[in-house]
Amino acid sequence: MNKESKTLPKPYLLVRSLFPENQEMPVHFLRLPKIPKEYFFRRNHFPYPELSQDTYSLPINGEVLTPITFTYEELLKMPSKSLVLPLECSGNKRSYFRPRVHGEQWESGAISQGEWRGVSLCNLLSLTGIKPDAVEILFEGYDKGKKPGYDKVLSFQRSLPVPKALHPDTIIAYEYNGEPIPFKHGYPLRIIVPNWYAMASVKWLRSITVIPYKFQGPFQTDDYVYYPNKEEAANVRPVTTINVNSVIQQPLDYQILSAGVHNIDGIAWTGHGKILKVEISLDEGRSWSGVNLYNQSQHPYSWTFWSYTWKVDKKGEYTIMSRAYDSDGRAQPNVAEWNKKGYGYNAVYSVNVKIE
Repeated sequence: MNKESKTLPKPYLLVRSLFPENQEMPVHFLRLPKIPKEYFFRRNHFPYPELSQDTYSLPINGEVLTPITFTYEELLKMPSKSLVLPLECSGNKRSYFRPRVHGEQWESGAISQGEWRGVSLCNLLSLTGIKPDAVEILFEGYDKGKKPGYDKVLSFQRSLPVPKALHPDTIIAYEYNGEPIPFKHGYPLRIIVPNWYAMASVKWLRSITVIPYKFQGPFQTDDYVYYPNKEEAANVRPVTTINVNSVIQQPLDYQILSAGVHNIDGIAWTGHGKILKVEISLDEGRSWSGVNLYNQSQHPYSWTFWSYTWKVDKKGEYTIMSRAYDSDGRAQPNVAEWNKKGYGYNAVYSVNVKIE
């Protein structure tokens, strides 16, 4: 036996685009609470930024009592906290919308989970102080480039309402899974915003500015907005909290299986509370059964693993469906709310298998 034949096969990222780089995590082949950095999904609007040593500091200014620039080394010495949570692109599962919508055609892998360590933003803002007229906190990344429809070069900028920014679990992270944040995921500093879609967790953090108004930048008011019909209706709303959702990891869609006993495995997650229940259907939704849930109490934000033992003797084609429920009373709907930019897809998940 040669050396190459002993090498175990491994999954790879699924490419959606290379310039800028957008790739999916192989979600069906990684049943892990902390996704290794090489498998973390990649989402970019622009080319990767060029950074040098003099960029490793973080100024906080604007509507503050005392503007302060924190060096990277100072942040490392401050009291820190660690959070295990999923980051999900708001366009995850976009390719499942019908009618289809434009944008990166993500399937189910624009999501990854790991352990982030950093300093609570509220601790930094307690040192600068915030003026009474503060409305939002603006975050700017070092990544920049041209955006369709705009003439000038733009930086990626997003804001948070002051109460969300001041939540003790909103952190300025410098570490992922016990190591410095990988460059492609925001090194040296990235804001991590639990329970919100990942566009809020700005990478390659360049500056923080406290502002006395609602930010109107293109990644706040053009992108990452729900337009609920093909016309730009008056009831548009911003993309914020992650919807309750689930994925069947195994078996795969259109997989052929033998009769016998099979595990149906998956994950579920939510931006409100925690996952209380996951059900599956083996008869196209006519009846539903509960599944076993795992890893529910270790970390308050983390996804939940689930599993169901399926004994099947009858040959034929089957549709397996999953739906999750959270502690806020939300459940996956049969049909996701269509919106013209394809955000927040969370319809009941389904795979088709054939028993031979």
